[in-house]
Amino acid sequence: MKKQLAVASCVVLAGLFSSLVQAKSVLTVYTALEADQVKDYQEAFEKANPDIEIRWVRDSTGVITAKLLSEKNHPQADAIWGLAATSLMILDQQGMLQAYSPKGVEKLSPQFVDKAKPPKWTGMDVWAAAICFNTVEAAKKHLPKPESWADLAKPIYKDQIVMPHPASSGTGYLDVSAWLQMMGDKQGWAYMDKLHGNIAQYVHSGSKPCKMAAAGEYPIGISFEYRGAQLKEKGAPIDLIYPKEGLGWDLEATAIIKGTKNLDAAKKLADFSVSLDAMKRYEQNYAVLAMPGVAKQNPFIPVDYAQRLSKNNFGWAAKNRDAILKEWSRRYESKAAPKE
Repeated sequence: MKKQLAVASCVVLAGLFSSLVQAKSVLTVYTALEADQVKDYQEAFEKANPDIEIRWVRDSTGVITAKLLSEKNHPQADAIWGLAATSLMILDQQGMLQAYSPKGVEKLSPQFVDKAKPPKWTGMDVWAAAICFNTVEAAKKHLPKPESWADLAKPIYKDQIVMPHPASSGTGYLDVSAWLQMMGDKQGWAYMDKLHGNIAQYVHSGSKPCKMAAAGEYPIGISFEYRGAQLKEKGAPIDLIYPKEGLGWDLEATAIIKGTKNLDAAKKLADFSVSLDAMKRYEQNYAVLAMPGVAKQNPFIPVDYAQRLSKNNFGWAAKNRDAILKEWSRRYESKAAPKE
């Protein structure tokens, strides 16, 4: 009987040990990645790291940034995978990011990596402004095809444009930030005052204006290039316009939250985020990547796309974000779409 009990005990202990060995680390990852990207990225990471399971917390850039800041004293996230570099700079200013140099980071273009040694964040890809122009709806309304940001302020486009709300959307903020940097403070706000007269709604997503234009809800959507290229490839009657003054842009990037209890797993995520495998997946969505030599030419994005990006002072955009958004809301909040 004692022998049977001993054997049974060994079996139970072996089972418990096996369960402990097989137990996965659950990594809470905050992201502003598009919803149709996260599944592919997660599957690739978990295949490479079968002992780690990602639990996503996903929302638009402004919402995720605000959530992280509100949790500063009691962090809930372990890592961030896919958030604007300007947002990560704000978090870094608050002392919220863990310095770490991912394996293989030296293969990335230096301008897409935080200058700190070791870096607080590492870049993934660039996304930039573009105008989605529904040729069918525009023809019905006798609207000319715009070629510049200045064109969008012309009275003929009154109530025909949708754009992202800059407090909710990273795409919206990169537009506003770029206009202020390109035109200067006084002229930038004057331009947005005129543009406001032509805006039908400020929506709470960077991709939604292009989706709305593609569906014919409005003839013009200020959005970003990859979503426009994707919709056009699927047959949407839209032209993609890259305004001649220059394109506002930002970097999607990865970082580790300081104080995470899953630091080893978070480091593995950071390692994967800069890997060739990850870059090949980013390439399916973006034309400019942090790792040179991986991106392929998209037929709907100009060959000289990278040269069309405006001069962007990320530090300035991060430092002045709160003041810019406060002034923007004071002027234009009346046309904000209801939050879903």
